Amino acid sequence: MIKIAPDKRKHFFVGIPMGAVLQLAALYMMPQHFLLSIIVTFITVVGISYGFELFSLITKKGHYEVLDAVAAILGGVIGMAIILVLQ
Repeated sequence: MIKIAPDKRKHFFVGIPMGAVLQLAALYMMPQHFLLSIIVTFITVVGISYGFELFSLITKKGHYEVLDAVAAILGGVIGMAIILVLQ
């Protein structure tokens, strides 16, 4: 079994509600554009996840790690998928 660092789990589990909330907001704001709402949500999840890591790098508050952003993006995609399945 693969061991996942607790830090990555935290980013992953934060990504799930982030993706879900952003997908709900995009579907609400663009009800006629289903595919566009998915694309916009994914780009936003990637931007927030990687932007948070860049903020950590620039301000030296926290630890910059690309895998943290990847874990948050994966969680965000799962959150998006949950909302899309429930639609």
